[in-house]
Amino acid sequence: MATATGTMRYEEDGNVHLDFHGATNTTIDFIVERFGVEAMDEIFRKVGRDVYASIRADLIAGDTRQLVRHWRHFFDREGGDYDVAIGEDAVVLTVRRCPAWHHVKALTGSVSPHFCDQTRRTNEAMAEGSPFAIDTELTGEGSCRQVIRRLA
Repeated sequence: MATATGTMRYEEDGNVHLDFHGATNTTIDFIVERFGVEAMDEIFRKVGRDVYASIRADLIAGDTRQLVRHWRHFFDREGGDYDVAIGEDAVVLTVRRCPAWHHVKALTGSVSPHFCDQTRRTNEAMAEGSPFAIDTELTGEGSCRQVIRRLA
C-alpha cells in the first residue's frame, strides 16, 4: 500500500524483534535511573518524530492507514491478541495481550513501570502537528487501548 510519502517501511521480519523488547525494557530503566523520566520521554518523542517519520508525515496529511498497517504487521508477526476498529470518528486498537509486554515479563520476571510510556510518548509525537490525537490507555498488565481521533 502506498502512503503519502512512499511505501510502507516498517515491515521488517526475523527473530530479533521480540528480544529487542527485553533490551528496551532494560534501557528504559537505565535512562530513568540515570537521567529521569523527562529524558526518557524526550527520547521517545524523537522516535515518534524521526524514526517513524513516514507514518508521521501520513498523519500530518490526514491519513491513518500506514499507522494501522504498522500496528497490524507487528501484532500479527508477534502473535498479539488485538483488534482494530475503524470508524467514522476514530480508529481504535484494542490490545488484549501485548506480546512485547508478556515477552519481557517472561524474560525478566518484571516489566519496567515505564515500559508502556514508549507507546504513549511515541504515539503523541507521531500525531504532533497532525489533525489527530492518539490517546493510549493502559487497561491492565500487557493490555491497552490506543485511539486515533480527529481533532475538532
